[in-house]
Amino acid sequence: MVKIGLLGMGTIGSGVADLLKRNGSLVSKKINIDLVLERVMDRDLSRMRTFGLPEDSITGDPDRVLEDPDIKVVIELIGGLEPARSFVIKALENDKYVVTANKDLMATHGEELLAVARRKKLNVFYEASVGGGIPLIRPLKESLIADRINRLIGIVNGTTNYIFTRMALDQLSLEDALSQAQELGFAEADPSNDIEGRDAAYKLVILAGLAFDSIIEPGRVYLQGISGVTYEDIAYAREIGYVIKLLAIGEKLPEGLALRVHPTLVARDHPLAVVSDEFNAIFIEGDSVGEVMFYGPGAGAKPTATAVLADVVEAARCIKHQCNNDLAEGYFQKTSFVSINDLTSRFYMRFLADDRPGVFAALANAFGDEQVSLDMVIQKKRIGSTAEIVLVTHKVKEEAFQKAFEKIMDLPAIKPKPSMIRLLD
Repeated sequence: MVKIGLLGMGTIGSGVADLLKRNGSLVSKKINIDLVLERVMDRDLSRMRTFGLPEDSITGDPDRVLEDPDIKVVIELIGGLEPARSFVIKALENDKYVVTANKDLMATHGEELLAVARRKKLNVFYEASVGGGIPLIRPLKESLIADRINRLIGIVNGTTNYIFTRMALDQLSLEDALSQAQELGFAEADPSNDIEGRDAAYKLVILAGLAFDSIIEPGRVYLQGISGVTYEDIAYAREIGYVIKLLAIGEKLPEGLALRVHPTLVARDHPLAVVSDEFNAIFIEGDSVGEVMFYGPGAGAKPTATAVLADVVEAARCIKHQCNNDLAEGYFQKTSFVSINDLTSRFYMRFLADDRPGVFAALANAFGDEQVSLDMVIQKKRIGSTAEIVLVTHKVKEEAFQKAFEKIMDLPAIKPKPSMIRLLD
């Protein structure tokens, strides 16, 4: 028998308790270990009573979970950095395995927590921190361990993917699509972490660390959110054969790691282009395995609960077989990083300009000065004396493009607030 303590009875915590209640006996038969939810901690005791938990198994005091010597596995589902970090450290110090779905915690303090686990000959399992129910962490740690991963590209935020899907299919503004996502529970009341890309950046830190055996801090990820993307951008992208996605991209280059999160034009024939609504997908390129894609529901109580419970099973097996854990993350090394300015890409631009002679010549001069060549230039609709211009560059170094972009924005004929989106190579 392995007794479990659960910290946090929110959406995912309720899902875990429900899944363990429904499928616990089935899992126990498969692994020959009885999994017992011994105690659940949440500040809202009424919520736990509503769920039907026995009175002696619920508490508002985390120490009744963290200091109980009979509890061998602690599931942390309260979220955020503190007190989650302190709870995880206390659980490890008290000789308990930890399972968490907390991406913020693992991206920010993962190195510290795993060091404590290594010292205590325990482990922290965090499959559910990225991709909901999609198996991602374990394949990177085990299934692909013999290969060298060169690149990973992911749609790892269901909220922004849902927003872009509804904008494209229903011809909605970003604001209206976001409101719809909030009504359906796909977006938080405060969606800034999703809209500004921080959620995706945390997940990229976790995935890239595993893929490239590297110690990565969240600040190393270049970040651009989706707030500047309009329905017009989505429509024009479709005209030239692309869809727009918020991508998390990690690449291992000779100079170091390049990590970035930003809206991206993805060719319609790329596998990621058809990933719609709240679904997630991770596209991995390895030396030997070639191209592999993992796809599925990236959030939600039930999918995430399956990942949490799978980690509980692995912890229970370690306890049963008295594993002396040798954490894969223990071999992570510090590495160098490549600035976004040193990368090359193609760029999409859309802006308004005065419709008068000499404007195109001024644009050509600005691009020519920085050696930026254009693949296509399209003049779209005309509104009074203003023309809408869409252009796409050939591949160019980011620094050169940004210099040209600044020159263009200084032209008197160019109106403020243009769109600029990178293309996926």
